Amino acid sequence: MTVMTSSVETGYFGAFGGRFVPEPLERPLEELASAFAEAVLDPDFEREYIRLMVEYVGRPSALTECLNLGRQLGGGRLFLKREDLNHTGAHKINNAIGQALLAKRMGKTRLIAETGAGMHGTASATVAALMGMECVVYMGAVDVERQAPNVSRMKLMGAKVVPVTQGQGVLKDAVNAALTAYVEDPETFYLLGSAVGPHPYPSMVRHFQRIIGREAREQIMAREGRLPDEIVACVGGGSNAIGLFSGFIDDQSVSITGVEPAGKGLETGEHAATLVAGAPGIIHGFKTYVLADDQGEPAPVYSISAGLDYPGVGPEHSHLKDSGRANYVAVTDKEALDAFHLLCRTEGIIPALESSHALAYALKRLPQMQKDQILLLNLSGRGDKDMDQIMALEA
Repeated sequence: MTVMTSSVETGYFGAFGGRFVPEPLERPLEELASAFAEAVLDPDFEREYIRLMVEYVGRPSALTECLNLGRQLGGGRLFLKREDLNHTGAHKINNAIGQALLAKRMGKTRLIAETGAGMHGTASATVAALMGMECVVYMGAVDVERQAPNVSRMKLMGAKVVPVTQGQGVLKDAVNAALTAYVEDPETFYLLGSAVGPHPYPSMVRHFQRIIGREAREQIMAREGRLPDEIVACVGGGSNAIGLFSGFIDDQSVSITGVEPAGKGLETGEHAATLVAGAPGIIHGFKTYVLADDQGEPAPVYSISAGLDYPGVGPEHSHLKDSGRANYVAVTDKEALDAFHLLCRTEGIIPALESSHALAYALKRLPQMQKDQILLLNLSGRGDKDMDQIMALEA
C-alpha cells in the first residue's frame, strides 16, 4: 500500500500542497511544472543527472554502522547514511544539480536561491559555477552571522549573497525575499532548496532527493539482507527526510520518524516544531502544517540550527503525519548539542547541527530496541559550518 498521493500534475499530497500564489507567479510556475514533467520522462536528462551524481558529487554516499556508539549505548544497531560526505558537505547538492540542469534545459542563465544554514546557498553557488550561470542567494542577516564559513564559500564561487534584515532575519524571511525577487523577475530560475513552496517544488525536490532513499535501501539490503526496523531524519522544510523516507514509504514493516527542533523547549514557545505543535494553514504558496500567531500569520520561530528554524514544513510530511505513516517528534537544543559531541568523540564524525537533532532522537531510541534491530539515520550534513557557533556557545 502507498500513501504518497501526489503527482506531477496535481501537486497535492493528500490534502496538502497545491499552489496559492499571486497571478504574476502563475505563468512561470506553470512553465516550470511543464518543463519538469517533460524532463523526468527524458532518459538523457536522467543520465546526465546520474553522471553528475557519480562523477561530481561522489555518490553513492557511504552507509556507516556506528559500532562504538552501539557498544556504549546498548540496544539496537545504528547506521548512518552519509550525506555529509557529498561534495559541498550535505544532501542539498542532489537537488541543486537537478534543478540547475532543468534551468539549463529551459534556457535560463540566472539562478536565485534562499538559504538558512548556508548549505543550499553553497550548493546553488556551486552548480551555478559549474554550469556558467549567475547566482544570487538570499540569506537572513542573523544566519549570515552564524554561518559565516558558508557565506565565504558562496562568495568564492561567484555568488552574490544578499542579507535579509526584514522580520527575524532567518530562513522564513530569506524565502520571502527570494519569492519577491522571483515575482519581480520571473525570467530567472528560482532554485528552491527544500521540499516546500508552491507546486511543482515539493514534487520536484522530492524527485531529486529520492536518490538518498533508493541508495540507502539498496545498501542496507546488500549489507544486512533485510530492511531496517526504523528510519529517522531531521525535519525543517524536510528535503533530506523526504529523500530518505521515499525509499521506504511502501514498506509497512519500517517505522518512519521525523525529528523537529524543540529549541529551548516546547513550553517556552521558542521552537520550530511545526508538525508537533502546529496546525494546517497556508505559507509561501502551499498548504501544510504551520506555526501561526494569533493573527494567523507565520509565527516567529527559533532553533539553534539555522537550517531548521522554519514555521512550515513540506506538504508530504503533513500528509505522512495525518495518514499515520510517519511519526514526528521534537528534541531540544541541548539534546542536539549533546548528541553532536557524543558522535564526535565516539565515532570521529562531526555532524551538522541539523543532523544532530535526528541523532539526539536515536540516542534515546537505541537503548529501547533489541540488539538485532536496525535504526537507519540520514546524516544530512557535516558540522564544519557550525564550529564557530558551537565554540562561541561554549566559550
